[in-house]
This record gives sequence, structure tokens and C-alpha cells, in this order.
Amino acid sequence: MKKIIIHEEAEKELWHAVGYYEDKVKGLGLDFEIEIQKALTLIQENPKISTETEYGVRRHLLQRFPYFIYYDEYEEYIWIIAFAHTSRKPFYWENRIF
Repeated sequence: MKKIIIHEEAEKELWHAVGYYEDKVKGLGLDFEIEIQKALTLIQENPKISTETEYGVRRHLLQRFPYFIYYDEYEEYIWIIAFAHTSRKPFYWENRIF
């Protein structure tokens, strides 16, 4: 399996969302984190499982939470570009792929 590398800004997005959900309901942040880990494992096992966007990167929709994981596959690794809410600031992360 290919190594997962997470963009620094994506890492910040992830922990911000974990904190947000944890503030809403105790334990929900952990549930979100577990959902992310499951999705990352699925992506790592089968990088082509998700839909390719017009930017040439893929996006994976989480099952339980309204978040996309945007990523790109390279020969040696999978680069996580963003953990993006499905209805906030579409494509704000696009400058991370150039």
C-alpha cells in the first residue's frame, strides 16, 4: 500500500472539524476521526475508488459526515489535499494542487 501524506492545511482542517464536532456532542469528534481513518484506509487500499474531479484529483464522500476528502495519487504515495465540508466554500483548496 502507498503511504498517505496529508497537506499541512488539510491537517488543520481535520483537527478543526474534530474539535467542532466534539464541542457539539461529547464523543462525536472521535466518531468523526474514526470515520476519517476508515476512509483513508479505504483510499489507501484502492486509490481509484473515488470520483475524479475536473481538477484531476479525486474526492471521497464520507458516509456519516458531510465531508469530502480530496486527494491525488502519485507513484509512491497518496497526497491528501483537503478535508472539505460539502456545503462550504467549494474549491477553496484548489491552490494546493498547483
